[in-house]
Amino acid sequence: MKTYYAKPHEIEREWLVIDAADQVLGRVASKAAHILKGKHKPQYTPHIDTGDFVVIVNADKIKLTGSKAASKEYYRHSGYPGGLKVESFEEAMAKHPERVMEHAVKGMLPKNTLGRAMGKKLKVYAGPEHPHMAQKPREIKMEDN
Repeated sequence: MKTYYAKPHEIEREWLVIDAADQVLGRVASKAAHILKGKHKPQYTPHIDTGDFVVIVNADKIKLTGSKAASKEYYRHSGYPGGLKVESFEEAMAKHPERVMEHAVKGMLPKNTLGRAMGKKLKVYAGPEHPHMAQKPREIKMEDN
């Protein structure tokens, strides 16, 4: 038996929609990362981007478990001395809820060129509307485990 490796020209991409309303942030993010990597396909190849496009809607309606909504913080640094910026989860959700979801999903992708290519196939929108209806996206249901 020879191991099958997908060729870049053989990959067929699909558009999938995940509704994040009243879902837990980490569970939606892990499902999206799994699809972006292509691990849900039998043609999965580790060194080729075999994943599909993922559209996440209602990112402003996600929730966190426990007391994480009050204690979770996002850090970034300007590069200058004393340039550490801290933003709480509530502040981030009030300003830009789609970035919270993008941050969670991209943290689950590989930290290399391949991971950045996978991250470009992620589209996140705060409300229920998205401009990708021409691609005929298929709705994905989040299973409650």
